[in-house]
Amino acid sequence: MSMVLFDVPGPKARVRHKIMAVVGIAAALAAIAYVVMRFIATDQFTARRLDWINYKQIQLSLVEAIGNTLSAFGVGAVLALAFGAIFAAARLSDHAWVRAPAAVIVEIFRAIPLVIMMFFFYYGLPVAGVKLSAFTAVVVSLMLYNGSVLAEIFRAGINSLPKGQSEAAYALGMRKTQVMTFVLLPQALRAMLPTIISQLVVLLKDTALGFLITFEELLRWGTRIGGDAVNFGRPMISVMIVVALIYIGLCLLLTWFANYLEKRNRRNKKVIHTDDDAAGQVQLGNASAVGVGGGITV
Repeated sequence: MSMVLFDVPGPKARVRHKIMAVVGIAAALAAIAYVVMRFIATDQFTARRLDWINYKQIQLSLVEAIGNTLSAFGVGAVLALAFGAIFAAARLSDHAWVRAPAAVIVEIFRAIPLVIMMFFFYYGLPVAGVKLSAFTAVVVSLMLYNGSVLAEIFRAGINSLPKGQSEAAYALGMRKTQVMTFVLLPQALRAMLPTIISQLVVLLKDTALGFLITFEELLRWGTRIGGDAVNFGRPMISVMIVVALIYIGLCLLLTWFANYLEKRNRRNKKVIHTDDDAAGQVQLGNASAVGVGGGITV
């Protein structure tokens, strides 16, 4: 028995794969244990390394950094979703003069690394007389890159819908714009919700690249505090652990919200009962009652 890309492993191959998995997990755990032991040996987990978090000014700057990260994520996510929806609709257009430029734009911005876009907007545009703030450069870069990816996600979701959906809408006299806006796109959003949320998680983590262009977000705050040798003796490890935990918490919160939306969409679909159904239920209930009292079974 074979699959498209590989042959299904036999009994000996499965045993070999299990042994390799156990060895790999053991090696990974050993590497993690070694790193933790080195951290312990160099006093990276002592209370002295966490003295920096007791200062009120540092706490306020941490809250400000988290706010900047969430602001860049929120604005970038909204713009990326709008960009993706517009260009997905443009790529599905019947007009070549709309479809071809949209395809070129999506493919270009999907292929350019996000860091290059941030450097271009923050350091390159001022050469041409256009100066953007670090926040604007980060948001625009996030919108173009993640919006291009979301455009392909939306397009795939719309193409996956049965053709009968659009055909029924056209039969009702709806124009293509109405079909796309009111029929296809809402269904595609629900169908592709897990993939969309996964891309938004990527967008949230991509905000950390803003520290390269001096955007005061969470990672830049961590590098500044962690490199303070005068006051705290360079507590880089403890600071980065705190920053990593904050990012993990934000991503888990976003994933939880996505799961909540998905469960809400699947929860208890409404069913309209007709008069015939109600009458049938009444007759069935009467027959069951007779069966219990007089020994008559249905």
